[in-house]
Amino acid sequence: PFWPRHLGAFLLARFLRGRSSLRTRSISTSSCPRPPSMLLLPAATTRCIHGSIIELSPALKGADFRRERLTAVAAHSILAPLRGTPYSRAPWAATPSCSPYRPTPYARPSGRQGRAASRVHNFMALLLCSGVPFIPPLMDNVKFPTYGEIVNVTLSDGSVRQGQILEVNKKKAIVQVFEGTSNIDVRDCHIEFTGDTLKMPISDDLMGRAFNGSGKPIDNGPAVLAEEFLDINGAPLNPKSRVYPKEMIQTGISAIDTMNSVVRGQKLPLFSAAGLPHNEIAAQVCRQASLVKGKDTLDHSQENFSIVFGAMGVNMETARFFRNDFEENGSMENVVLFMNLANDPTIERIVTPRLALTTAEYFAYTREQHVFVILTDMSSYADALREVSAAREEVPGRRGYPGYMYTDLSTIYERAGRVEGRNGSITQFPILTMPNDDITHPIPDLTGYITEGQIFVDRSLHNKQIYPPINVLPSLSRLMKSGIGKGMTRGDHANVSDQMYANYAIGQDTRAMKAVVGEEALSEDEHKYLEFTDKFETKFLQQNPYENRDVFTSLDIAWTLLRIFPQELLKKIPQKVKDEYYDREKEIQKAVNGLK
Repeated sequence: PFWPRHLGAFLLARFLRGRSSLRTRSISTSSCPRPPSMLLLPAATTRCIHGSIIELSPALKGADFRRERLTAVAAHSILAPLRGTPYSRAPWAATPSCSPYRPTPYARPSGRQGRAASRVHNFMALLLCSGVPFIPPLMDNVKFPTYGEIVNVTLSDGSVRQGQILEVNKKKAIVQVFEGTSNIDVRDCHIEFTGDTLKMPISDDLMGRAFNGSGKPIDNGPAVLAEEFLDINGAPLNPKSRVYPKEMIQTGISAIDTMNSVVRGQKLPLFSAAGLPHNEIAAQVCRQASLVKGKDTLDHSQENFSIVFGAMGVNMETARFFRNDFEENGSMENVVLFMNLANDPTIERIVTPRLALTTAEYFAYTREQHVFVILTDMSSYADALREVSAAREEVPGRRGYPGYMYTDLSTIYERAGRVEGRNGSITQFPILTMPNDDITHPIPDLTGYITEGQIFVDRSLHNKQIYPPINVLPSLSRLMKSGIGKGMTRGDHANVSDQMYANYAIGQDTRAMKAVVGEEALSEDEHKYLEFTDKFETKFLQQNPYENRDVFTSLDIAWTLLRIFPQELLKKIPQKVKDEYYDREKEIQKAVNGLK
């Protein structure tokens, strides 16, 4: 029969409620056999929810939990603290019932058709010790819920938290609260379904401000007075209206500007790893990034260039580093900063890059500015995506990441570009850390399929005290050819880049040969390649974090290195270009001597 199963669960919950070891905020397993095979959490542990994860004692931390649900007439539920019956006449509102045993009669809610109040499903939870992800509230009897719909939760103290519908199954909806579910009173809270997706307030006042991962100010400034509200998922862009990226963005770093140039409207990621100075590189790019103005550039004002910086899952030290660097160098007035810390809710990490890109789209397509978007760390974003997928009990893909991660990443990367009829542009510079320095990991692997190249930060160069430790051989910029050359940078740019690549690759092979046969067995040309390789790393790659080299200075340094070789060994450079630039230094010296 149906009722004895509920009665048994209720009596078991009443029995366990009296045990003091389960009343504490940290769940103890002192009353359970070790290892615990099953732990039934009664109503006394309702307030043990912290954020989206149940707070466990050290004995249970790291244990693998699995969730099972059991419908019951228990007084409270630990998985759905927002329980109640529709009681308010306000549209899409639900007020929790004070009585858990009998449903409260409710009036028919008014409002749009298809929107109704909801009642949170009363259930208990059996947590088997085999893995608990964060557990979002389960809303039952929601009529026509919408995926991605925003939910407002008003607490007993008047504070409001926002949530988002993660999954819809007929009349059931799983809601993830952005700020976490801690301190939510199950008997006194108000739930409102807005019927809309997450939108952010947009205005020119965003420039120079700092926000958290959900778009709230963290710089002690006033709230943004919105000119309009834009959907953070962006508007669909007609592929036919896209304009091919061109015109180079100068970063002040020789390894990028000369050999892997960033083009306006491009998406070029930085592949790094734990312990490497990718944060310092990102801060340097923010300080020094500017447009290289070509002849067909319509805007010649530096004021039309701005930066949107989005940080996901960073620690307090990293967040403080970026804020201090932007403020001390005066670049903060042209930067919009979004900071999601490591202790912030996981779901917020998924929202942060979309807030940054929505801001970039406003300044690019409405204010017609050239926006440079830096997103770090995309690995934290992918891990958050995996955590949400595991909580929804989806079938995992490679290394536990969801099968739709490629599609999800494309919704972020593909928002870069240029649009016909608009002078502004969005250039993306996402940064990701490769786990275990593995470039075949799903995160860099899928990112490489979507983006237009990559810049590779190398650990061996970092161990040689070379900054920035950018290895140019595995690096690539697929759109470099459209942003360099005569009329944009310099006529010899492409030829010099090709020759530097070729000579450095031969020099690396010569180094490996030297370790086998010894330096004495090398030919004269091979000694030249060894000399070039050493000077390439110490003179060309190596530069001060605050040294801003323009692209013309970097090209002159490259020619200084190429003069190590006779002209006949520079096979990638046409003779006409060599005639113009190879002896240029001697001609300049002669002119200086003539003036003396």
